Amino acid sequence: MNAWLGVASILGLACVGFGAFGAHGVADPKAQEWLRTGALYGFVHVLAVFAAAWLGARLAPPVFLAGVVLFSGSLFAMALGGPRMLGAVTPLGGLAFMVGWAILAWTAFRPAAT
Repeated sequence: MNAWLGVASILGLACVGFGAFGAHGVADPKAQEWLRTGALYGFVHVLAVFAAAWLGARLAPPVFLAGVVLFSGSLFAMALGGPRMLGAVTPLGGLAFMVGWAILAWTAFRPAAT
């Protein structure tokens, strides 16, 4: 689990950096919006990795982190001039986020082991 927390911490750092870059270093409004959205969703799901660790949901961290890479990463790449076709990857990241939350819910509601 520590490896997932370490990766989450690095991605959290990246989300803060990309969010700051969107706020202060980019003039294009569309690029600013992509950076803002990617940073927000990425950072929320980095924190979800920590919640998953606390709940003991072992499957959720890699799924959340894959979502951050796919969702936020595709938005960051497009904002930095990557091809718009990367936008086709973004929903896959959103799906990973949803699967991660479903895993967390399942973990929270499962009967306690006795």
